[in-house]
Amino acid sequence: MKINQVISKIKAYHKGDYILGQKITEETTRDIVLYGNTDQECTGIVTTVFASVDVIRKAKELGANLIIVHEALFWNHGDHQEWLLESKNETFLAKKKLLDDNQIVVWRNHDYVHSGIPMSDGSYVDGIFYGFAKEMGWENYTSDGRSSLLTTEIPECTAEELAQELMRKMNLEGARIIGDVNTRVRKVRIPFHISGDANELIQEMEEENIDVLLAMELVDFSISEYVRDSSMLNRNKAIISVGHFNMEEPGMKFMSTYIPDAIEEDIPCHFIQSGDMYHYVK
Repeated sequence: MKINQVISKIKAYHKGDYILGQKITEETTRDIVLYGNTDQECTGIVTTVFASVDVIRKAKELGANLIIVHEALFWNHGDHQEWLLESKNETFLAKKKLLDDNQIVVWRNHDYVHSGIPMSDGSYVDGIFYGFAKEMGWENYTSDGRSSLLTTEIPECTAEELAQELMRKMNLEGARIIGDVNTRVRKVRIPFHISGDANELIQEMEEENIDVLLAMELVDFSISEYVRDSSMLNRNKAIISVGHFNMEEPGMKFMSTYIPDAIEEDIPCHFIQSGDMYHYVK
């Protein structure tokens, strides 16, 4: 089966109509071929959140020529490469050569996997957040049954215990906690990107009695300040942050388990963790 056929089948497997209220179209989707020639036989598939240099090297060792990523390949929204070619960026040229030498294709699956993967009862769930739930063993705790892991209730523990569980199950080097590490937490929210004011999220934490946020991006103002003050007033509020890519990578790990069903062909499929982006020094 050629790589372009593999991509078409994987797209068709997902719900594929809307993401965040916007219709997925070929003109607007982020899910494009970021690099390589898709008119070649697929020798193997690798899923990962980000096709780092090390991931590409490991894909080569596995004999895979299709890497499916969730995020951009060349470090910018839209994955524009012209400016890197014009400036003769050495890292870009070396990474490009690695892809060329091994005839590797990189395809981004962002919108389709968030739009939904099918469940046995005919419903669809967000593949990234469901994959995270599977990794944590939280599938049965989600507040809305299964649909998306945005708010969930888990067995009560401390913020530090939850952080340690995240690190252990997701093979991470560390985690950041805002608030008292001994805060008792039960109700968990995975918010969307936090990059500035967070008035709505602060209100939701109050109204819905959310104990802890598992934040992908995090800034030092707005929600972080609110949680610090709340903690100093002995209120059960905390934030645990391990980073955007680390939070979404379990969804790409889970993707490797259903791709064989999606493509209906026995092509080797592997997950490669792109690795913890952070090194913690204390």
